[in-house]
Amino acid sequence: MANNQSTMSYNPKRNELEDDKRFDERILHIDRVARVVKGGRRFRFRALVVVGDHKAKVGIGIAKGADVTAAVSKANEVAKKTMIKVPMYKGTIPHDVEAKVGGARILLLPGSQGTGLIAGGVVRTILEVSGISNVLSKSLGSSNKTNTAYATISALTQLKPAKDWVIKLEKSKPAKDSTKTASAKTKVKE
Repeated sequence: MANNQSTMSYNPKRNELEDDKRFDERILHIDRVARVVKGGRRFRFRALVVVGDHKAKVGIGIAKGADVTAAVSKANEVAKKTMIKVPMYKGTIPHDVEAKVGGARILLLPGSQGTGLIAGGVVRTILEVSGISNVLSKSLGSSNKTNTAYATISALTQLKPAKDWVIKLEKSKPAKDSTKTASAKTKVKE
């Protein structure tokens, strides 16, 4: 038995492959962009990618490459480096939140059990890979996919878990004695 354990060695490539399998990587948008130089135009590709683990961690990345696969792989690396932890409560977000990036405004509202994801396009994909299952959302303003994605991530970073909420309690005022107020009213009427 001791021989089995000693023959097994650490393989860093195997660990990286297992790491990649646990993330859900989705392409949100691919653009062909051009740079004008003296001889004409040089074309490259820009990829917008979202990466999540369906357990409240999500990140987005944008990168350029000579071909689509190079751009997507670079964007995946950027997304993995910029992952954030999203506070969740029973499959939804703990409170409503709004964020604005550029011309894109995103409003996210918690949904009750069974609501599902009421979101479209980029917002829906980001919420799916983060593991949130019941949310209402509204995209206001610009429909630019890059700004909408960054606004969604910005909204998710603004969320606070319920344990961090600060609640102000009003100091209770001393209750007026009801007999005094009733006797005062009767005296006025007389």
